[in-house]
Amino acid sequence: MCVLVSLVSRADDGFPRTVVDALGREVTLTHPPKRIVAIFASNVEMLAAIGAGDAIVGVEAFTRYPADIAERAKVGGRLGFSVEAIARLQTDLVVMTPARQAATLVEPLQRIGIPALVLNHRDLEAVLANIRLLGQATGHELGAEQLIEHMQARLDAVQARLAGQPAVPVYLETGSNDRGHYLTLRGHNYTSDILRLAGGTNPFVDSRLSQVGGESVFQANPTRIIVTGSPQQAVSLAVRPGWQSIPAVAAGRVDSIPSALLLIPGPRVVEGVEQLAALLHPELFPSLASRTRAVMLPSGTRQTVLAR
Repeated sequence: MCVLVSLVSRADDGFPRTVVDALGREVTLTHPPKRIVAIFASNVEMLAAIGAGDAIVGVEAFTRYPADIAERAKVGGRLGFSVEAIARLQTDLVVMTPARQAATLVEPLQRIGIPALVLNHRDLEAVLANIRLLGQATGHELGAEQLIEHMQARLDAVQARLAGQPAVPVYLETGSNDRGHYLTLRGHNYTSDILRLAGGTNPFVDSRLSQVGGESVFQANPTRIIVTGSPQQAVSLAVRPGWQSIPAVAAGRVDSIPSALLLIPGPRVVEGVEQLAALLHPELFPSLASRTRAVMLPSGTRQTVLAR
């Protein structure tokens, strides 16, 4: 089940209005935006979820979801973004996140009179605040509030079932390279919030770096391992030389979950919390666990398939 439901609300009154973005900038909208450029997947998904998807005219090259919006005009990607391409679309609002080269767009857009709204997503609370801010900026306040209420109710339901349960030590791997270095969670951010709300605990929460070596994972001694990505990536982890001594691997408790549910700070993080909770505590979430089929492989790992 996808949280990107169409919750349409539109209020042309109340404009012009001024909102404050993540940089503390006052952004004035003279009218409800009708031609929005959304840079980064989370911003596209939030706009679509509050009912503003039809107004999106441009996205970055790596946008994948929703599929119909992903086909719209491209204004750049990993190597940079084009102010000229944005202007050609007669854009009346750009929504972006201060990462990669997108941060360099603010001043050029300001010079040519295109409002730019910068969002941050340091934790789940910020994700909900971003949804509310987008509702205010686009005139979709009702859709935004309905979405927030929907998400909060699902998060509360997970917390109610997990009440009193001990947290499960989880090594969550978000990427790897061929040199024996692995990406994981560090510090407090929205993905760490997802893990915590799902009943897990992160052994690297106090680490200064998001990259760890195999020895660090061995020392953490996790009882569960979750890989963001495909089931095959979980299989590849489980057969790494020497990793069979880790309790999670030895017990066949290596699973995968789609990256989009954990790494994109948008409406689908709720589904990430639910699916992760079902993997860590299947006895508490039988209806959710039934959508997560774990198939034991000869290597001892479990190939996890999220049923749709």
